[in-house]
Amino acid sequence: MSGRLHGSRLHASGRTLFNGIEDGSGVRSAYVIQQDILLPTLTVRETLTYAADLRLPSVSKKERRDLVEEVILELSLKEAADTRIGDSQHRGCSGGEKRRTSIGVQLLSNPSLLWLDEPTTGLDSTSAYQVVKTLQTLARKGRTIIVTIHQPRGEIYSLFDNVILLTQGNAAYSGPVQDCLPYFTTLGHEIPPFVNPAEFIIDLVSIDNRSSEAEEEAKSRVGHLKDAWKEREKASGDEPNGARRVKGSAAGTTPIYRQIQVLTRRTWTVTIRDPMGMIGSLIEAVTMAIITGWIFLNLGGSLTAIRSREGALYTAAVLQGYLILLYETYRLTSDIQIFDEESRQGVVSIPAFLISRRLARFLLEDLPVPLIFSLIFYFMAGFRTDGSVFMIFFSIILLEHYIAVCFATTCIAISRNFAGASLVANLNFTLQSMACGFFIQANTIPIYVRWTKWTAYVFYAFGALCANEFTDQFYDCPVAGGATNPACKEYTGQFILNSLGFPSNWVWRPILVLVGFAILFYILAGILLRFLRAEIEMARARPSNADASAGKENMAAQASAQVRNIAIRLESYALNVEKRSFRQSTLKPILLPLTADFEPGRLNVIMGPSGSGKTSLLNCMAGRLRDDITTRYKKYGRMTFNGASPSEHVVHAICSFVTQEDDALLASLTVRETLRYAARLRLPKWMSKEQKLRRAEDIILKMGLKDCADNLIGNDLIKGISGGEKRRVTIAVQILTEPRILLLDEPLSGLDAFTALSIMDVLRGLANEGRTLVLTIHQPRSDLFAHFGSILLLARGGHPVYAGTAQGMLQHFESHGYRCPKQTNPSDFALDLITVNLQHKTREAASRAKVRKLIESWTPEMFPVARTGSIATPAELGSLAREPASLATAFPILLKRATQNFFRQPDLLAARIGQVVGLGLVLALFFAPLKNDYFSIQNRLGFLVEIAPLYFVGMLNNIAVYPVERDSFYSDYDDRVYGVEAFFLTYTIIETPFEIVSSLIFAVLTVLAVGLERTASIFFIVVFNAFCIVSCGESLGIAFNTLFTHTGFSVNCMSVLLSVAQIMGGVISLNVPSFLQAFNHLSPIKYAVGNLAPYTVRNQHFTCQEWQRLPNGSCPITTGEEALNLYKLNKDPEMNIMALGICVVVYRIVAYLILKMVKERWLGRLWRKAGGGKKKEVQSTTQTSALSEV
Repeated sequence: MSGRLHGSRLHASGRTLFNGIEDGSGVRSAYVIQQDILLPTLTVRETLTYAADLRLPSVSKKERRDLVEEVILELSLKEAADTRIGDSQHRGCSGGEKRRTSIGVQLLSNPSLLWLDEPTTGLDSTSAYQVVKTLQTLARKGRTIIVTIHQPRGEIYSLFDNVILLTQGNAAYSGPVQDCLPYFTTLGHEIPPFVNPAEFIIDLVSIDNRSSEAEEEAKSRVGHLKDAWKEREKASGDEPNGARRVKGSAAGTTPIYRQIQVLTRRTWTVTIRDPMGMIGSLIEAVTMAIITGWIFLNLGGSLTAIRSREGALYTAAVLQGYLILLYETYRLTSDIQIFDEESRQGVVSIPAFLISRRLARFLLEDLPVPLIFSLIFYFMAGFRTDGSVFMIFFSIILLEHYIAVCFATTCIAISRNFAGASLVANLNFTLQSMACGFFIQANTIPIYVRWTKWTAYVFYAFGALCANEFTDQFYDCPVAGGATNPACKEYTGQFILNSLGFPSNWVWRPILVLVGFAILFYILAGILLRFLRAEIEMARARPSNADASAGKENMAAQASAQVRNIAIRLESYALNVEKRSFRQSTLKPILLPLTADFEPGRLNVIMGPSGSGKTSLLNCMAGRLRDDITTRYKKYGRMTFNGASPSEHVVHAICSFVTQEDDALLASLTVRETLRYAARLRLPKWMSKEQKLRRAEDIILKMGLKDCADNLIGNDLIKGISGGEKRRVTIAVQILTEPRILLLDEPLSGLDAFTALSIMDVLRGLANEGRTLVLTIHQPRSDLFAHFGSILLLARGGHPVYAGTAQGMLQHFESHGYRCPKQTNPSDFALDLITVNLQHKTREAASRAKVRKLIESWTPEMFPVARTGSIATPAELGSLAREPASLATAFPILLKRATQNFFRQPDLLAARIGQVVGLGLVLALFFAPLKNDYFSIQNRLGFLVEIAPLYFVGMLNNIAVYPVERDSFYSDYDDRVYGVEAFFLTYTIIETPFEIVSSLIFAVLTVLAVGLERTASIFFIVVFNAFCIVSCGESLGIAFNTLFTHTGFSVNCMSVLLSVAQIMGGVISLNVPSFLQAFNHLSPIKYAVGNLAPYTVRNQHFTCQEWQRLPNGSCPITTGEEALNLYKLNKDPEMNIMALGICVVVYRIVAYLILKMVKERWLGRLWRKAGGGKKKEVQSTTQTSALSEV
């Protein structure tokens, strides 16, 4: 309806009319999507403030700030207003607070039409009611509000004006809400007393496919309801009743100068709050400058030094810009998501996005990075000590920086994912380095691609740097007579420039061209962003031959007596988080001391408003809170299983955890495939494959996933199954193993009322078998409360308000004067009671006093020591530990799953092969055919160095795939599904064939097309070298992306190492200091160049032109041996090729050890063994002192 969904397989019929016309562009509208696309480093207030500044151009600053505060109060965000949004790496707002912030952003645009897709998902029932009440207020003021909703509480249903009831894409009712229940009564479906009307009508149109009998009955009922409504629509005609024509509110546009101003301030704030990213850029500049400066330290004037001087200028012109290009491309893959959403909403224009991005980072990165690099590198290398020459050098580096960031935007406009964007960036870099005139003499480039040098910005940058350095210079000729002596010709600047193929006076004209390139790329990026928009598309279903009715038999329930029960007790359990920075360390209480029992055979429910610490408590119980450099979690009190304190290993082994997010699911697998693979990996080895697959089919039926079983999971850009269906798949994966303890974080979030009831039935069945289930819940439907066993109620700030039986909760509150009305959902009543009303100041004081009173009325002394479990000793607990699948079991399953997932992502497939093949194609175009004149010495050795970028290719291939695979593995590893070895071996086996195939194609292009010696030995030597270099790049990617979860920081670190390795390969720099030579022994590039050079150059003979001859009439270099001696490469190639093979093995082993070290926490164990983990017990914050914050 809103025009946001596109795709070639999507066909819409009928019309959507806005005030009687189809064109809705003149209507000011806003859209709240299901996902919360927010900047994690901004606070809630900052997010809303920037949103108001962008969306309300005609309102004064004071009015905007007042409106922001009003929205904060209206959405009960007052206590989270100064909390950062946060993300998976850095905790911030709760899921409910993020949801309300997303709604607030759209409310600030003051829309005439507001679309909201599941706005109450993730909110507690009180917050959900307040949000919908706010929407009703907006509707009463004349706005059009269209909401999709899953589980409205009864009071929310009463706020609706009109309702459309959908079932499997068909309408079952559409009209005024007051006519809805009477209509269904006429069809023989009368609502029972004390039932939530919303739950009643959703149940009516839902298909219960947990059994064949229930499914047939539901299909018959739903079919009757659909037919009845169709008949009613035919009888009433096509024209809608009560249509109004009102004057539309034209969509206002914020002036571009205002957009630039706001976006610049926002980008500045986001940049300085990403220290890993910003410091990474500066560290990259400093490290690259120091290391390369050391490599080219105090260059002299000999022929070897002159060649190294050319290599130093090439490094400055090409490699530094390439590193910036890679990092900016990666960073844009996340930043572009915010732009795409704001662009769809019409609040941010393309020019404003592009201009503000550079303005905000001018003083933070764009100026400091090239300046720091220039100052360090220029003077360490020993270039001309002339102020004007240095300023020209710096100007060129600055322009190169701007060209890199502008072209990165072009790359991301072409492809929104890193795999595709980095392919474009890498091919561009290869083209640039070919045409720049260093590796292949500019005038010897084949005629059909020679024109490309005029379109390559690096050609102008390298040429300007060379002219700036070599013009009117004379170096250390060993023969007397100076520049006029013909024997000293090679030492004159003019000869050097001629040999490189650059014209005279080649400084200012290239600089002007570079300015033009920067502007051109930004304009091109703008054009591409305008016409290549990121659209949401429909995923294609994967049909299956499997019998959909298979597995309808119910799983045999185990008798409670046969199940070993586990009772969990928390005693004075508390949690604080310490945030550490360079300047200070702050301690924030997350959970105040609480005592609670979670017993087997019952549903143990944790309830509380957003920000009460429910998710933190579950994560703490499951041992999933991990300390890092800036964050340290401090736990107090005890958690016991049947009176025994379990080890962390036991906790991980016998507890299954269902997270709020569904990001561990592989987007390219279907629901059935996901569950089948999970069953084969997670279920015990004594079960046969057929039994495991039958269990998967059983779970599909139990979780109501039959209708979407053959649909892809999907992701943000490919529309797969719904959010509610993803939620069910995530839960289904965890309950496959029927765990002893199941911890579920918001398992009902995003589900409709009927599905929520179905899932609760499944969870109750698991509990009835003697398992211990602990779940957090936001909006339980009214009939679920009767099934709750025990309840832990938390107020905001982590204050315990009640812990005990569900029935006892109501008695407890009644004893303090708060009686629950019979027609009210007890869960809603309790949440309303302990939630501070932040929407009105007068109500806030009263509700805050009420909550404080309830907190003070509850003390741990009220708890009797309970122990109902059947296990008494830690040894018995350990016997329940579920062992991960063995390598022999897990590897073939993971291999099949990874292969299936990978081949359904054609973009990744094309990028992985295309990187290597593209490089080979460019090399063939520029170097073919290799000749034997004087220039060909430079060309042949330059060709060998141009194989070195395969190192970058391996790293880029890894970044495109590994972070997603790593996150999926981490999730499985936390569940103890399989070990590091199975994952690592699977990843290696999957990527190796692509490396072999692409290396073979690369060798065909480089050996046969370029013109190396056409023998089988040379062909396979090139194949082997290409494979080894790419493999080492992959291994380096695994290592760094395991050590650092901040992929941008990893990119910076790896890029520096790879660039240094290329520089020290043996052609760019000929005088590497001894200290760095030791480091160079670890580089595969050294050994690749070291074996390829003798194999391909040693037997060659070279000629020269008359002007190149020495005074005695001979050519400077006539044999391959002389060329190898000049470059110090006349060594044993067999030893180098063996060393290269060893490098591949060592790199991969190191990557494996790093992954194993990180996941098994070797350093933490060593630290604890050394006594570093011992610390004094700190008295936790008392409840009384913390009450002032309530």
